[in-house]
Amino acid sequence: MKPVQPDTALSAIVGSKALPRTELTKKLWDYIKKHGLQDKKDKRSINADAALKVVFGGKSKVSMFEMTKLVSNHVS
Repeated sequence: MKPVQPDTALSAIVGSKALPRTELTKKLWDYIKKHGLQDKKDKRSINADAALKVVFGGKSKVSMFEMTKLVSNHVS
């Protein structure tokens, strides 16, 4: 897959070098799991910390599917 370049908001989470979308998603999930951000009751929801809130457009909670769409806004 062609590498995509994360912007500064997303770089704070996955790093600043260009990555294939699959690797970017893997790093994002690693971050979510490391910080315990997956909702305990609804596993399909992600609770944003300060860094993810910037990526999620200010939302404090998003679904996995919405997360993919929001992250797409932060790559070129």
